[in-house]
Amino acid sequence: MSSDDVSRRAFMRTAGGAAAAAGAATATAGTAAAQEVEPDWPSGASSGNVGSYTDARGQDSVTISVGAGDQGLAFDPTLVWVDEGTTITWEWTGAGGAHNVQTVDGGGPASLDSGDPVGEEGATYEYETSSEDAGITHYHCVPHTAVGMHAGLAVGGDIATVEVGGGGSDAVFVPDAARALGVATFIAMVSTLGLAFVFMKYGGTITGQEQA
Repeated sequence: MSSDDVSRRAFMRTAGGAAAAAGAATATAGTAAAQEVEPDWPSGASSGNVGSYTDARGQDSVTISVGAGDQGLAFDPTLVWVDEGTTITWEWTGAGGAHNVQTVDGGGPASLDSGDPVGEEGATYEYETSSEDAGITHYHCVPHTAVGMHAGLAVGGDIATVEVGGGGSDAVFVPDAARALGVATFIAMVSTLGLAFVFMKYGGTITGQEQA
């Protein structure tokens, strides 16, 4: 077997390994990006009308619409995750009748209570979270609790969470940025190995005559 054959086989093994490594790196990046976490909401809160979710950590203030949805019987966003010290303002849309904001009995640490139901558009209820509110709170609109006007508030980082974003599928999600990075890495590796092979075949072998 000639030295050229050995060099070619070694090159193919190296190139194949590089391609596999690039593919694995891309898949890993996609899997990591897909594995996001969300508070482990009580079923009563997560089944609230509209069902929208906002991760508002890092924000000083958040506004939640009261009387959202097609019939004005929802909070939007329905589920919100905030830091301690965040100011939350519930703002009435004027739709769906008279509403209020109140923690359900045994619903969690935050003592939310806007008072009697009101229906005036532009009415607001403001609440600043603190360390005493750390955890997950389930609240509702008392007059419309039977029709699903429920919501949830998560405060702080020391709470139960669940992984979301995978959808229960075995398929690996690869974001565009990660895919582009993987392709660029693969091209760079193959180009470098190709140049190395050319160098070994035509200019990188020191013969016995050259050594003498």
